[in-house]
Amino acid sequence: MVFNNRSFFSSLQMALAIYIAFVCGILVCGILKAQQDAPNRYQISERAAAIHQRGYVFDGHNDLPWEVRTKTTKLFDELDISKPQPKLHTDIARLRAGNVGAQFWSVYVPVETIAAGNAFQTTKEQIDLVHKMIALYPETFELALNAQDVERIEATGKIASLIGMEGGHSIEGSIGKLRQLHSMGARYMTLTHSETLEWADSATDVPRSDGLSPFGEEVVLEMNRLGMLVDISHVSPATMHDALRISKAPVIFSHSSARAIADHPRNVPDDVLAELPKNGGVVMINFFSGFVVPESAKVLLQLSALRKELKAKYPNSKEDQERQIKQWQLKNPYPAGQAEIIVDHIEHVIKVAGIDHVGLGSDFDGISKLPAGIEDVAKYPVITELMLRRGYEEEAIHKVLYGNALRVLKLATQVADR
Repeated sequence: MVFNNRSFFSSLQMALAIYIAFVCGILVCGILKAQQDAPNRYQISERAAAIHQRGYVFDGHNDLPWEVRTKTTKLFDELDISKPQPKLHTDIARLRAGNVGAQFWSVYVPVETIAAGNAFQTTKEQIDLVHKMIALYPETFELALNAQDVERIEATGKIASLIGMEGGHSIEGSIGKLRQLHSMGARYMTLTHSETLEWADSATDVPRSDGLSPFGEEVVLEMNRLGMLVDISHVSPATMHDALRISKAPVIFSHSSARAIADHPRNVPDDVLAELPKNGGVVMINFFSGFVVPESAKVLLQLSALRKELKAKYPNSKEDQERQIKQWQLKNPYPAGQAEIIVDHIEHVIKVAGIDHVGLGSDFDGISKLPAGIEDVAKYPVITELMLRRGYEEEAIHKVLYGNALRVLKLATQVADR
């Protein structure tokens, strides 16, 4: 038998071509199917929609008031949230679509107000802005001061609107000013923001007190007496442990996530999660890509280090700082991630602390990037859908959506009454 090299290689080339075409066909079909499925990835099933509607969302943190203050000169006259506001995460129609029944509106003021000497005054102005919003849209919002108010207002179809202070710098080191802000309607205070205070250490700054100072402990106990929730988002792990030890009422993390999933100082370590059931508190999961997506958390840490470096280099020029930061960000983008990552954080808290200790604290309108599928306040049903797909029943889903936050608020009032 004569072996024909040309015939053999021709047959081999033909077989190879057929194989490549077959593989490419599979890949093309897969890509086309993925493209077709992408719009339906977060389609809400009838069952999920019904479960979501039978409950409601009680969100721990929305920064709409600061957005309105800084993006407008005429406040709600210019940013009328009864109309679509595509540049914001929040407007009334989308709040309704997301079935938001209770919302903590953050009265955030920047830490720079410490040096300016107007932190307390600016916080009062922000609280007043929330009151104005409620008065402008009385068919939608009503002020809530306790859990009983939340249940009553939500039952009428309105959104129970609570006020949360983001950072202990708002009280300017004064228990009396804390009481004044409580009397204006504030019902939680985050002990620090991004900078360490004389009485409490921040997660993103150099520590001073190894947690809480004696005055910091006094602040926590006074908040207990007032029925104000102690919020330990933004604080260092040492401050978290001190607050859990000192507080007589359950604490909250109004907008934090799980550090074991995304290693950022703003997130909650497992040893703190393990202590949480003894206190009864709740971690309300933040939606910011930079805190929940592992790769993005790494980039955000680098950005944080750069900010500190530029602040030292250009102490008197915020323009120079921001210019270099923008240049760095263009060269170092970070992924948005997918909505499933939020449920990964929820599940981790459930695994370590239990189903009674996790909720939602989106940080909408206070963050620059969100996972795909959860882009605004209309998208909360996606959380219900994804939890349902992972095997959670209605009771557990409702605990995450609103039940745990409501329980903590009730217990804070009971402690104050005692």
